[in-house]
Amino acid sequence: MLTVVREQLGQALFRRVAGPDGPATRSRIHDTPGPRWFGPDRPIRAVHGDASMFIGGLSALLLQSLHPLAMAAVAAHSGYRGDPWGRLQRTSTFLAVTTYGTAADAQRAVDHVRGIHERIRGTTAEGVPYHAADPHLLGWVHAAETDSFLRAHERFGARPLDADAYDAYVADTARVAEALGASDPPRDRRELSERLIAYRHELGATSEARAAARFLLFRPPLPLAVRPFYGGLAANAVALLPPWARAMLWLPRVPVVEGLAVRPTGQVLTRTIRWAMTPPRQSSVA
Repeated sequence: MLTVVREQLGQALFRRVAGPDGPATRSRIHDTPGPRWFGPDRPIRAVHGDASMFIGGLSALLLQSLHPLAMAAVAAHSGYRGDPWGRLQRTSTFLAVTTYGTAADAQRAVDHVRGIHERIRGTTAEGVPYHAADPHLLGWVHAAETDSFLRAHERFGARPLDADAYDAYVADTARVAEALGASDPPRDRRELSERLIAYRHELGATSEARAAARFLLFRPPLPLAVRPFYGGLAANAVALLPPWARAMLWLPRVPVVEGLAVRPTGQVLTRTIRWAMTPPRQSSVA
C-alpha cells in the first residue's frame, strides 16, 4: 500500500511539474548520448535535482517580481494567471535540459528562449520601456533565481553543500545566464550577494508585483484538499526571502512562529516530495 501511495503521489507531482510529455522529455534529456555542459559531479546537478527547488522556485518568483520592468513584462506577456502550470512546466523543462541534457539540446533551449525574449517589448504603466532581452534585466532575473535556489538548497536540501561547492554552483549557473544574454553574471556567492545589493535601488513592489504575490500565495490553481500542503511550501518560500524583499511585498515576519512551525513544516514537505519522486530501490536477489 505504501508503495502504491508513493508511486501515485510521485506521478502526480511529476505531471504537475513536467507536463503530459514529462516521461518522454525526461528520457530524451537523460538518455541521449553526447557531451554535457555540466558533468555528473557539478553542484548545479545536486541543487537542481533536489526537492528544495519547490520552495526555491516559488521564492524566486516573488523576489524577481520586485523589479518593475521584469514584472511588467511578466504581467503583460507570460500568461501566468491563465496558464500557470504551462509556465511552470516550460521553466522546469528548460532547467532540466540546460542542467542535465546534451550540450546541443541545451544550446537549442537557450536559443529558443532568447528568441522569445527578443520579441517581448513594451512599456510600464508609467511609460518606462522594457525589453526582455535587456542584458541588465536578465542579470536581475538570474541573480534572484540563483540566490533563491541556493538558499533553499542550503536550508532544505537532502545534502547541503559546503561553501566552495556553493561558489561553484553560482559559477555553473553563470554559464547558462551568459548563454541567455545576461551581463557579467556573478561567479561566486560573494559576487552574487553584491549583485543583489547593486540592484536594490531599482526595485519596488508595484501593484502588479503585489497582485502576483497574492495569486502565488493565496489563490493557487489547486484543489482545496491540496492547498494546505501548498500553503506550507508558500510559507517557507516567503520565509526564505531577504527581509527587505518581504517588507516591499508587505509580507510580515514572525520569527518565533517561523522557527517553531514554518521551517519544520518545510523540512517535512521537502522530505515527503523527495520520498515520493525518488523511485524505490529494487531489491536484489542473490
